Amino acid sequence: MSRHVDASLAISWGVRWESWSSPPCQNVTVRYEFGGCLLDTDSYQLLRDGAPVHVEPGAFDVLAHLVQHRDRIVGKNELLDDIWGDRFVSESALTTRIKQARQAIGDDGATQRYIKTTHGRGYRFVGEVDELGAGTTTSLVDQPAIEQRIHFCHTHDGLRLAYAIMGDGPVIIRAAHWLTHLDYDWHSPVWHHWLADLARDRTLVRYDERGCGLSDLDLSNCSLDDWVGDLKAVADSLELERFPILGVSQGGPVAIAFAARYPERVSKLVLMNTYCRGSYIRATSDDDRSEAEVQLELIRLGWERDDPRFRRFFTSAIMPDASVEYWDNFAELLRRTTTAENAVKLISTWRRVDITSEMPHVRCPALVLHSRGDMRVPYEQGRELAALLPDSRFVPLDSLNHLLRVDEPAWSVFLDEMRGFLDS
Repeated sequence: MSRHVDASLAISWGVRWESWSSPPCQNVTVRYEFGGCLLDTDSYQLLRDGAPVHVEPGAFDVLAHLVQHRDRIVGKNELLDDIWGDRFVSESALTTRIKQARQAIGDDGATQRYIKTTHGRGYRFVGEVDELGAGTTTSLVDQPAIEQRIHFCHTHDGLRLAYAIMGDGPVIIRAAHWLTHLDYDWHSPVWHHWLADLARDRTLVRYDERGCGLSDLDLSNCSLDDWVGDLKAVADSLELERFPILGVSQGGPVAIAFAARYPERVSKLVLMNTYCRGSYIRATSDDDRSEAEVQLELIRLGWERDDPRFRRFFTSAIMPDASVEYWDNFAELLRRTTTAENAVKLISTWRRVDITSEMPHVRCPALVLHSRGDMRVPYEQGRELAALLPDSRFVPLDSLNHLLRVDEPAWSVFLDEMRGFLDS
């Protein structure tokens, strides 16, 4: 028998994290309201007139520091020490963050309605602020607290998989892909909006792929069959009989193969920026294969270095329409998700995946969405995938990014299309 997964589910194995756990550098879990804006230092989020506003991490930290210390002028050295610590940066970096913070809240250097420059001394937040406290509701946003409940289950070959449950309502499982960490993803601007919005009206179940995040790092067995078995292990642990699956990037082939092999268990597929043939299988020239080998060598050399430039090679391709600071934030998350050895093995295996023979056996309807400018998985792969699935609808997205940012219009289109499809 299936059971509904909700907040009453027992925490039998794992650890419990409350939602919107503040990032490591944030100690104050309070919200501030000013001029139509809501600054939430707990969820690391800025809302303006009720809508989320993308803010670069450094600019958010500068804004939060100024608001928290609005009773005085904050010196430049204090901001540099608080935001960048021991890293050497010039004052121009601070000036850029001040400009970004002003833009995010509807201010500018000419009017200085909220952030005032005191030449030779520093900056002061001069707007009228209401301090709301961590649990206070406001008219700007009405979002119930979402908590993340982390559990563990065992795979067919004895590995421990970490999975998380969040939200309430009908269940959807996100098939695992690499570059995730159930805990650290909470603090990442790359994943924060994915988790918050997907769990807003559903019970979102997601898990760390074997070799990644909180799951066992052992990759002795690493194949499509293993990944499909891991998805089954999570669903079986929750005693789910029939459910929709979200497949993003490498999670797409796993979701499709699971639906083909267990058609009675999958109600719908949502497939985002994914493929049916890995990059090595679909390569058409020796140059394509040589490029793939160069990428693997970059992983071997630079994945675990403090210098993020090697990993930036991947983050800039995944999200080309983002700032260097955003890339570096993502690059640090990559290093935390898995080891260099595992990263090489995972990407090598993913590139040789081919599920074209399984796709005719999929019996459920599918929604296929793909960014027109995706550099990681070409747009043509989304079209090919949609054409091969027996019952699918294809939705192009106006984006350059493989992983959508919260502040780009394509994110809202994705959410609306997905919710309409799942609710129909």
